[in-house]
Amino acid sequence: MADNRTFVVVGGGLAGAKTVEALREQGFDGAVELYGAEPHLPYERPPLSKGYLKTGEGLADAFVHSREWYLQHHVGLHLGTRVTELALLDHEIATDTGERVRYDRLLIATGSTPRQLHLPGAELEGVLYLRIIEDSDRLRAAFQPGRRVVFVGGGWIGLEAASAAVEAGCTVTVLEALEIPLVRVLGPKIAPVFADLHREKGVDLRTSVEVADLEGEHGQVRGVRLADGTTLAADTVVVGIGALPNIELAEFAGLRLDNGIVVDAQGCTSDPDVFAVGDVANHFLPFLDQHVRVEHWATALNQPAAVAAGMLGKDDVYDELPYFFTDQYDLGMEYIGYCGPDDEVVVRGDLASREFLAFWLRDDRVVAGMAVNTWDVIDDIKVVIRSRATVDRERLADPGVPLHELA
Repeated sequence: MADNRTFVVVGGGLAGAKTVEALREQGFDGAVELYGAEPHLPYERPPLSKGYLKTGEGLADAFVHSREWYLQHHVGLHLGTRVTELALLDHEIATDTGERVRYDRLLIATGSTPRQLHLPGAELEGVLYLRIIEDSDRLRAAFQPGRRVVFVGGGWIGLEAASAAVEAGCTVTVLEALEIPLVRVLGPKIAPVFADLHREKGVDLRTSVEVADLEGEHGQVRGVRLADGTTLAADTVVVGIGALPNIELAEFAGLRLDNGIVVDAQGCTSDPDVFAVGDVANHFLPFLDQHVRVEHWATALNQPAAVAAGMLGKDDVYDELPYFFTDQYDLGMEYIGYCGPDDEVVVRGDLASREFLAFWLRDDRVVAGMAVNTWDVIDDIKVVIRSRATVDRERLADPGVPLHELA
């Protein structure tokens, strides 16, 4: 007998599209309606700060499915349509087109939005952010030889985009409020690897600085003024100071919030018929025995299968370790696990040559690992982490000891 329920997915990114895919793969044959605020088919975002930003090529490969796939799988596509209201008691959503749609189960996959710079001059032309395809197009157009580009913020997205600007021949300055970019994520031992890399490539990396305002002429940004009075000339300013989860629908509806939408290991919110996935979800991870919100591609890719199962009343849970990667110049990095600022770091390899493994330890157990320009080892690191085995530091640092022997 056909299922007569309607499942509504709010959010047209990777997480929403993969949940739709998983619902069909797991046998749901009821109605599925997907709403996306962007006009594009759902796509993956990593190319926007990597290959596509540099070359303008490869975007076709970023789309999760073709339009024909959605037709063949009877998925209603509502692109360029923003959901403006979630009414839990009525089991309804409202859209900016005036439509009201009833749901039996609803998924919030609204992702995140770049944190805005709230300073005088932030509204000037040439002040850019990176989140959507059009943002990447604007940045690529701005990255021309000899152009002066100032980056406000030295996080992952900012540094990836900075590497693209350098390779395009721009004069690049990166402004970071912390003493070392990425130090809160990687700690003082590993973070300098990335700072040194950018300086070697000619980036004027300024740390422990505060931006006072942006200066312009005829509506166009022309400079960045620091709190100490220094003014840096700029043709383009790229802001990368973090992202905020898009929780407006959940907040208005009264769902439980805490650094995103709080969900269990199946993605279920405080309302049993509403689920959340991806950047917006602060999900319970059984292996860590805590809630985490992870703004990375791998979560949006892998979490939806378990969330779809939860929407269908099945027992599957999401328990994958956080994973992310970055490409900057000739440096490729993969990271897996979940570490804290006080965890001990053990290095296998040579930091100076930027070819090494780094391990974060807590209570003599590996809780996270990073591979820099070293490939096909992340799965082994994952096994070591999940084994919860106590490790000998000398063996952990010894390249001659196979990682699987430490699990």
